[in-house]
Amino acid sequence: MEYARLKEGSEAPAARLKHYKEFVIHLNEGDAKIQGARCMDCGIPFCNNGCPVNNIIPDWNDLVYRGNYKEALDTLHSTNNFPEFTGRICPAPCEAACTLGINNDAVGIKSIEHFIIDKGWENGWVVPQPAAIKTGKKVAVVGSGPAGMAAAQQLARAGHDVTVFEKNDRVGGLLRYGIPDFKMEKSHIDLRVEQMLAEGVTFRTGVFVGKDFPETVTNWSKETISPEQLKQDFDAIIISGGAEAPRDLPVPGRELKGVHFAMDFLPLQNKVNAGDKLKNQIMATGKNVVVIGGGDTGSDCVGTSNRHGAESVTQFELMPQPPESENKPLVWPYWPIKLRTSSSHEEGCERDFAVTTKRLEGKGGKVEKLIAARVEFKDGKMIEVPDSEFEIKADLVLLAMGFVSPVQQVLDAFGVEKDARGNAKASTDGEGCYKTSAEKVFAAGDMRRGQSLVVWAIREGRQCARAVDEYLMGASLLPR
Repeated sequence: MEYARLKEGSEAPAARLKHYKEFVIHLNEGDAKIQGARCMDCGIPFCNNGCPVNNIIPDWNDLVYRGNYKEALDTLHSTNNFPEFTGRICPAPCEAACTLGINNDAVGIKSIEHFIIDKGWENGWVVPQPAAIKTGKKVAVVGSGPAGMAAAQQLARAGHDVTVFEKNDRVGGLLRYGIPDFKMEKSHIDLRVEQMLAEGVTFRTGVFVGKDFPETVTNWSKETISPEQLKQDFDAIIISGGAEAPRDLPVPGRELKGVHFAMDFLPLQNKVNAGDKLKNQIMATGKNVVVIGGGDTGSDCVGTSNRHGAESVTQFELMPQPPESENKPLVWPYWPIKLRTSSSHEEGCERDFAVTTKRLEGKGGKVEKLIAARVEFKDGKMIEVPDSEFEIKADLVLLAMGFVSPVQQVLDAFGVEKDARGNAKASTDGEGCYKTSAEKVFAAGDMRRGQSLVVWAIREGRQCARAVDEYLMGASLLPR
């Protein structure tokens, strides 16, 4: 009631377009305390349930308000292994569920989390926590994204010998090669890897676990290990890869040069930023770029294209434009549908809604334009608006329409039963939770639930670790 919500500061768009570094500035101590004071410590904190990892948000808000930063960090770490990831790239469903948000601006929970973890690293409070007693049990974790990292860290702290297998050349999964550096610099992953190495986790990069290389990994992996070999060498296996099978656009002209999946485009810039030399990087420099898909991945393509120096960037979304403000009495405390403008959109982008792509056209096998049309919902289905066809220049078309499933070759190699969407089938509660139909094999994160948020990946990794610990030891002291 006394203080207004304060947004984190950031570098001006014109300046930040010249580099790939993070540009959001975390709160200073005074502002963090004021934001913590806005939390009402309400009797039923809906933010806890809005947060997939069930962060104890009112507690660490109050601790920040009182200046007890070390205790705030301990409270934050009790539910979240990697708050430096979520404090930067989580969309903050906790804030949508904030009780104050019913009739006011929600507490800036994400900005306080960002402040706490940065304060922890600055003061050397984030230290390895190796297990006092080793169990002698071995666990393999396939995939080093947030789900795999969270599971590996929890199991190592429980005393198990954990080996993480990653098909790419660096640890981090989609955090490493899916999130642009300007949203999250990869030094944050490297710091956690150092901590986990000190806790006894072994990382093996450039290793694909499966039988046949899928097309998506042929340029990364140097070694293949069969699931049968893992089952011989380890007492339990967690498959925790990301949802990397992209949704395609089956229209005439899809085969033209210059039409790429977003995940063919984004990882290359991250590799260049990391110091790699690439011969055939997909560049947007001087091109008219069309991004198809209005979500976060599409937004990342916009930001990267602008940093390349694109001539123009246009983003199409199939669904109609959402309202600028949500209907709070109708949707609170759930995630609202409303128009969201990302930092990448602020840097320059034409956005258009209720648009479908009809075909792509070009000369000499190279895309030059995109033919689109308006669509509308009518009688429960999407139909094309008559006489609404139009065309737009397109030298580079990026497909960012989401992901349909994990890499099927991995699931097929392990022989696990799948659900209707092609994910590994495993429940999240009761006896044998996170356990797949295959002996010794558990699944967590995108591999089990499909494309989702980093915070859901961390939650599933933590819960899966507890399930594996129970499976190996008969009981577990790890938090669920």
